[in-house]
Amino acid sequence: MGKEPTPQEIFGTFVNWKYDEHTWIITGLGGSLYMYLLEGENSALLIDTAYGLGDLKAYCEKLTDKPVFAADTHGHLDHSGGNGFFEKVYLHEDYRMDFEATRDDRLVDYGSLPFPDYQKVYLKEGDTIDLGGRVLGVFDISAHSNSSLAFLDASHRLLFCGDELESTQVLMYPIATDEAHPHDFPKKIARHKANMEKLLARGNDFDFCCPGHNGALLAKEYIEDFIGLDESILAGHPVVEEKLNHPYIEMDPIAPRLCRVRYKKASFFVLKEDLL
Repeated sequence: MGKEPTPQEIFGTFVNWKYDEHTWIITGLGGSLYMYLLEGENSALLIDTAYGLGDLKAYCEKLTDKPVFAADTHGHLDHSGGNGFFEKVYLHEDYRMDFEATRDDRLVDYGSLPFPDYQKVYLKEGDTIDLGGRVLGVFDISAHSNSSLAFLDASHRLLFCGDELESTQVLMYPIATDEAHPHDFPKKIARHKANMEKLLARGNDFDFCCPGHNGALLAKEYIEDFIGLDESILAGHPVVEEKLNHPYIEMDPIAPRLCRVRYKKASFFVLKEDLL
């Protein structure tokens, strides 16, 4: 029987492959977590920074000779924990409450990272990030989290969408809430539907969706399936599956309160009481 893997081996080991000459897909957490390195003429951008174990900036600097900055699709720990390796990070103004709700100081001493006070560049709907000959459009698609951003790379026909749509399930139960961001399930689902419709309206500008977990690249038709899922919930007749079929979520104390709702290829994990 082999020895148990260390946290560094679990959370800080990465592999990569090229999508094209200036785009890399980087995976962690045994292949279930995805980051993306985009190279322009002047600089390179890493979309999402994983947990903070493993120096992703140094890893990226072996792939590109351009200066590397980072952007978060949202503030949850598995997407922003490594921000402190970068001098500058592009993010949503509400990233902090999502990070604080999911941070795990047993894994990382965030204050010990090279840039604990990294420069924060707050993005909003309609902003752009220019890497030099490669411009990303920014969309606010907050629903799963309070701080979700999508990045449209029309020149390479890719949409980076974080955790708001993926090939298995999106978590739509409360993770980070406060008075300004209460858990209001119908509003969350209506917001998700509007966000998916916004992305679908730009469908002529991209060929694939690039999520944060569980498989990349994704066909655009997933967006339509998620719209169908949102509509079925709002109409009061979603297909409900009691079995979660997710070993990690099933170990979470909240698991008995959850179910899966599905429409074609799209599914959410939601609180059972939210469907009553």
